[in-house]
Amino acid sequence: MKGKNLKTIDLFAGIGGMRLGFEETGLRTVYANDIDKYACKTYKANFGEIDGRDLGTVSTEEIPNFDVLLAGFPCQPFSMIGKRDGLNDKRGKVFFEILRILDERKPTAFLLENVKYLQKHDGGKTFEFIENKLKKAGDGYDVFPQILDSKNFGVPQHRERIYIIGFKKTIGRKFDFPQKIKLRAKNNLKRILEKEVPEKYYLSEKYYLGLLRHKKRHQQNGSGFGCEVLDANGIANTIVCGNMGRERNLVKDKSCKKNRWGIRRLTERECARLQGFPDSFEIPVSTTQAYKQFGNAVTVPVVKEIAKSLIKHLS
Repeated sequence: MKGKNLKTIDLFAGIGGMRLGFEETGLRTVYANDIDKYACKTYKANFGEIDGRDLGTVSTEEIPNFDVLLAGFPCQPFSMIGKRDGLNDKRGKVFFEILRILDERKPTAFLLENVKYLQKHDGGKTFEFIENKLKKAGDGYDVFPQILDSKNFGVPQHRERIYIIGFKKTIGRKFDFPQKIKLRAKNNLKRILEKEVPEKYYLSEKYYLGLLRHKKRHQQNGSGFGCEVLDANGIANTIVCGNMGRERNLVKDKSCKKNRWGIRRLTERECARLQGFPDSFEIPVSTTQAYKQFGNAVTVPVVKEIAKSLIKHLS
């Protein structure tokens, strides 16, 4: 099979980071699915149609022929933030929909993405369960997990995620994940910042001083939680969905009416750049939804490098 002729399906597609990474290597997406109506709005604006039905209601016969299954399945059940209920969480159970499609369609390969903590959830039992199920799916798969950090793939963001590649056992070769790519001389935050930023992104002095007091209380209790103003010559912390992620990625810009220091949040476009989305990528949703979507997205350059390795593996 020629790697460049592979067809992919994009499950739990979000706003299409997986798709974008694979299509930048020449592969074609034949089906996409996500249940979040706002994510679907962004996906449609950039790629066209997406199936917005619950994947559990979609029969495998309705999915076009494909070679590679892509799925950034919900990470919240396994994250270090929140209850971490794993496979007992309703969102965690969607993993079984992936298994259903692998069992019935037996694609050549798959790529799954989730939070780094997935490997440690429930003392490693959750990942052991997931890995064993994947190995037994279809006619059997060789499974290769690897944690990769986005900062090593062209974006100034520290973001560790686990990527799980699977190949049919009949292929019988070990998969080599991409190594760090050669980065430009200054892979820093400064290069992704916008020059003109509306005042709405700047924090009020009252709010910022409140964040500092909150941070001090955490420090006194021995906790590292709290706001952080980034060094423009450094890199961003992991961007996530909630407010905490935005407050740990504040930047210092020119002073304005709202605060004397020029402390502000990152803009939606800056978050998009931190995830490797091009400036041509349309953002048709509210600021709140955009922050959520880019916090949930996969980092495009990381996926692109994995796709290159996959094509080489199958060629």
